[in-house]
Amino acid sequence: MNDLNTESERPLEQESRPGVWQTLRLALSGKEQDFTRGPIGRAVVLLAIPMILEMVMESVFAITDVYFVSKLGVDAVATVGFTEAMITLVYAVACGISMATTAMVARRIGEKDNHGAVVAAVQAVALGIVASIPIVLPGLLFPSVLLRFMGGSPELIAVGSGYTMVLLGGSVTIMLLFIMNAIFRGAGDAAVAMRVLWLANGINIILDPCLIFGLGPFPELGVTGAAVATTIGRGTGVVFQLWILFSGSSRIRLVASQLHLNLKIVLRLLRVSAGGIMQFLIATSSWIVLVRIVGNFGSTAVAGYTIAIRIIVFTILPSWGMANAAATLVGQNLGAKQPERAEKSAWRAGLYNFYFLVTVALVFITFAEFFIQIFTDDAQVVAYGVDCLRYVSYGYGFFAYGMVIVQAINGAGDTTTPTIINFFCYWLLQIPLAFFLAGSTTLETKGVFLAITVAESLIAVVGIVVFRRGRWKKREI
Repeated sequence: MNDLNTESERPLEQESRPGVWQTLRLALSGKEQDFTRGPIGRAVVLLAIPMILEMVMESVFAITDVYFVSKLGVDAVATVGFTEAMITLVYAVACGISMATTAMVARRIGEKDNHGAVVAAVQAVALGIVASIPIVLPGLLFPSVLLRFMGGSPELIAVGSGYTMVLLGGSVTIMLLFIMNAIFRGAGDAAVAMRVLWLANGINIILDPCLIFGLGPFPELGVTGAAVATTIGRGTGVVFQLWILFSGSSRIRLVASQLHLNLKIVLRLLRVSAGGIMQFLIATSSWIVLVRIVGNFGSTAVAGYTIAIRIIVFTILPSWGMANAAATLVGQNLGAKQPERAEKSAWRAGLYNFYFLVTVALVFITFAEFFIQIFTDDAQVVAYGVDCLRYVSYGYGFFAYGMVIVQAINGAGDTTTPTIINFFCYWLLQIPLAFFLAGSTTLETKGVFLAITVAESLIAVVGIVVFRRGRWKKREI
């Protein structure tokens, strides 16, 4: 490994190293880079900066959204919580296809096969459109039924059915936004993916208060306005993505003659996506069950849980930027036949993520009440939110490495192994543990929060053990 690092890093180390601002400008410029050579730490940083900033904007939106919705009352916040639990099924499919897309595009780019990367990109977009259809229809036709199934009261359903209908009905924008940004990330065009999400979520943030409260010429739609703003923002982002892909503004360029199905590639994408989709379905279905368990303690418990999770997402999403950088580096370096460099890239990204999340955890544990009270002054909601924020923060050190290492395995095209890990840690551990601690001990909702920390920490430990064995290095896609 030392010989490899010396050979791959010497050419750039002999040059004058850029400073912090020069590195930041280079990362944000979108200038084409070869991440299969040069200093590994610099490659991680150049990829991670735009990916982290991309996720920061997603985090800002998540916090802004729940901030405005919280002004409408407990039922409105609980509506967001219930609907988010359902929309995670959309995220599961989108993330599964995106995971396969990033892995396949990154591998082709590492092999210097740009045509193969373009073919994979076209098939991924087509697959995403088809996959969104069975998700859109139930949301448009049965929003009240879905909220009732989740445990919503008649009052909550009356307030929130419009929100659920618009958000699930517009979920094709979620699918395409995820998949096309995965194409950009796999190609190493992280700055392009960042700009897309900043545009989409910037529009969301501007429209949110306008459509929720009826500011100026906008109609007052209440909590439904938040869903309308989100769908408009995401739809605009999708249009921007398509313009970039067809205009040649990124490494991947589409032309009309390439817009046809390639069954062989579709089946290959499906094979890799299946593991990714199952991986996220297992995780997200577990989260749905957790919301249902918390719902047994009333709307105030769900509201506190929802606010705390949004705050947690604010920090976890930037960390996913680091994890996505690791996935791209692993895929491209495996394509370039440099598995040891791929491994070292993942460990370096994990270390950087550890430093970040442990610092955040200390802040959250110390000032949990302050952060929850930004969104609500309801004493009961605050109490539930503080408990959730603190209990989950206790596991941040494990989460830091877990999300990077597992995503690195996915980046190699091995989506089966993380799926098995998720199955055991979520379905066979987290759900039964949450039911037991919440229903059979005095912990109640604290038992649910503790189950989250235990399961996520175990995923990290198992993921690290599997990663060190190195079987992912031999994965062909």
